Amino acid sequence: MSRPLLLRGGRLLDPSTRTDGAGDLLIANGKIESLGDRVDLGGRDDVDVLDCAGLVVAPGFIDVHCHLREPGREDVETIATGARAAAAGGFTAVCAMPNTDPVTDNQAAVGFIIRQAARAGAARVYPIGAISLGQRGEALAEFGEMVGAGAVAVSDDGKPVASAHLMRTALEYARTFGIPVADHCEEPTLAAGGAMNEGIVSARLGLKGVPNEAEEIMAIRDILLARRTGGHVHLCHMSTRGSVELIRWGKERGIPVTAEACPHHLSLTEDAVEGYDTNAKMNPPLRTAADVEALREAVRDGTIDAIATDHAPHHYDEKEREFADAPNGIVGLETALAVNITWLVAPGIIDLGTLVDKMACAPARVFHLQGGTLRRGSVADVTIFDPDTEWTVDPTRFRSKGRNTPYTGKRLRGRVHYTIVDGQLIHRREE
Repeated sequence: MSRPLLLRGGRLLDPSTRTDGAGDLLIANGKIESLGDRVDLGGRDDVDVLDCAGLVVAPGFIDVHCHLREPGREDVETIATGARAAAAGGFTAVCAMPNTDPVTDNQAAVGFIIRQAARAGAARVYPIGAISLGQRGEALAEFGEMVGAGAVAVSDDGKPVASAHLMRTALEYARTFGIPVADHCEEPTLAAGGAMNEGIVSARLGLKGVPNEAEEIMAIRDILLARRTGGHVHLCHMSTRGSVELIRWGKERGIPVTAEACPHHLSLTEDAVEGYDTNAKMNPPLRTAADVEALREAVRDGTIDAIATDHAPHHYDEKEREFADAPNGIVGLETALAVNITWLVAPGIIDLGTLVDKMACAPARVFHLQGGTLRRGSVADVTIFDPDTEWTVDPTRFRSKGRNTPYTGKRLRGRVHYTIVDGQLIHRREE
């Protein structure tokens, strides 16, 4: 067991306990032992001290949506490299989507991810099991066995659940185990062949577009099925103003629906595709300025529960193709905090407390995970960051194997200094 650790003189910021003020936080035996204006060590000399003056001390960030590629694509990411990238971005825990090869659709596959994460010794990794066997959308996977092995949710992310009957059954079955069903909202016949948002920009570039309705049709279907079943549906990577209106409608009626948005959908528009930049190709695609504005407001008013990265590394050669043929997705674990501060906090759209809630407290609540709080006795998963440090994005310095980011060369604000998991200092910022 490591020595106790005192975080001295930081800004303790924890929306879950309505804490916001300068003080100390003492960690011992993997738990938060005490916190306050000035923690008295009582003459103890077995405590390590970390000077946090000028830094924010917050509950560790939790990413409920990322792709770590292992097993099957260890050339683009592994659980170990992804967990280290997560720690560098201030994430103490991430939820790994099941679209691996083979698909994470059974207890053995879930157990493999947990063992690999333990070996990595970085951020916690929670497996998400597949909704359907092989993500084929035909037969349900065995939820009970996967949950018993450690899965915290189910999803066929990367593929929509096209069958309304299968989605209904999944919600009913998942309710038994108290887990959310996370859905990739995409009506496949409307989205087929689309490479970017459908609109003026796609027409000018000569690219087939994906209309907003491809997302919204599936969003309202899922919300209505959640109303019918009482099952918890979690809508992944929302991107349109129409989806925001539908989620708000569902929440107003007490339907068990939660939703996430990604930093890239909160900061970039379809204009980023100009020049056929494949690092701006993602699914759902970047939308219009009006959609971005609606998403930002939804984060501010609570319609969007959490901000998740949808971290999706790809090999350089795969992205260096014709735009329509390139794979969707960008890396996001190491830029998420700074993108959110730069585009949401700095302009005054939300305050820093709201951001910590969306990146730490709410993800823990929504997916029923430990962490997300600095409450005494809770697990010592803590992120320490400077919201004012400015830095330029250089993908060659990423811990992730992925380099596919649209933020290369961008000047961002906000940098993680330390990440603590289970009381252990697993990341320290390099100068």
